[in-house]
Amino acid sequence: MSRQFLTRLFRTISVLMVLVAVALFAAITTMHFAIHGAEVQVTAFKGMTVADARSQAAGMGLNLDVDNRYYSGDVAAGHILSQSPASGTVVRREWRVRVAESLGPQKVDVPETVGKEQRLAALELRRAGLDVGTVARLPLDGSGEGKVLAQDPPAHAQGIERPSVNLLLAAPLDASADGFVMPDFSGVPIVAAQAELTSVGIQSATPTFISVPIPPIGATGAPPAPLTAPGSVIGQQPPAGARVDQATVVHFSVAK
Repeated sequence: MSRQFLTRLFRTISVLMVLVAVALFAAITTMHFAIHGAEVQVTAFKGMTVADARSQAAGMGLNLDVDNRYYSGDVAAGHILSQSPASGTVVRREWRVRVAESLGPQKVDVPETVGKEQRLAALELRRAGLDVGTVARLPLDGSGEGKVLAQDPPAHAQGIERPSVNLLLAAPLDASADGFVMPDFSGVPIVAAQAELTSVGIQSATPTFISVPIPPIGATGAPPAPLTAPGSVIGQQPPAGARVDQATVVHFSVAK
């Protein structure tokens, strides 16, 4: 085999290797741009109007959905309170960004629905600009089927977060309860709270006892701050208004 032939063969192999390397580099570069060209960094939508945020999201190739609405004394109505994913997160185009919209300060008065039939209660809530939230049923003797036994938040409540009211309805005794609306046990003796849960078949965990400092005496002429009675509930999980059933275990924090 001549030297000239070997030289030509070496040059041919070298050229082929260069071509393969170039093709591989081009493929990697194309893949990089294909992947990263489809990515976008989520901007900060908080404080924008929903219309402006939707427009900006569309320009970035993102979808923006309003998942929740809350009252807020700090963010004007129609503006965005929070978002997910957070600003700065890198996502693929067509990603769905979920936001919460501000309703502004609470201006509605929560109507009294206890004792009313479900349909009438729902109608009054909607007339007040509120939605029906969680609906649970409790078998109870002597109460008209479908009547509201309890609501959360209560009538005329102030400082509520969501524009919705949870309802607990009466059901026939032969019906099985499909859940309950968690009451607010704040200030209730722990034994009474546990007994009330036990009566409807809901368990509670061993309470956590917490030392509560004695509040300072008010200024001259001002009434003293109320004391927290030892043995009374100062915290609960799930919170008031949450839907619970026999599978739920309630946790209480109790004053020492």
